[in-house]
Amino acid sequence: MSTVEIEVANFYREIAQTQTIWSIKDDVGFPAPIGGKGKRAMPFWSSKARAEEEIANVPSFKGFEPVAIAWDVFTQQMLPGMERDGLLAGVNWSSISAVSVDVTPTELQQQVQAHLA
Repeated sequence: MSTVEIEVANFYREIAQTQTIWSIKDDVGFPAPIGGKGKRAMPFWSSKARAEEEIANVPSFKGFEPVAIAWDVFTQQMLPGMERDGLLAGVNWSSISAVSVDVTPTELQQQVQAHLA
């Protein structure tokens, strides 16, 4: 298993354990830049510390704040909107380790649900 695959697996496991997913937000809202697959992706992290690290290291995220989202709120409110808008989910993006993995909202939900079982 590659380092990236391990990182992604840890993302799903950590979200399942805490029942919380983290994003970042500013006055305009949640970012959705072009991700690694050439499509818009909303970035998510498995911890506040990871989100804060990305804010500190990515100039375009200056002024953003970490936001905790309860897993049930995320699946009921955010995922349907992401699907409707054709957005991917960025998984524990890290500018330091050059990780930019994007998955469909459905894949994110299925993987976390598998870890909840």
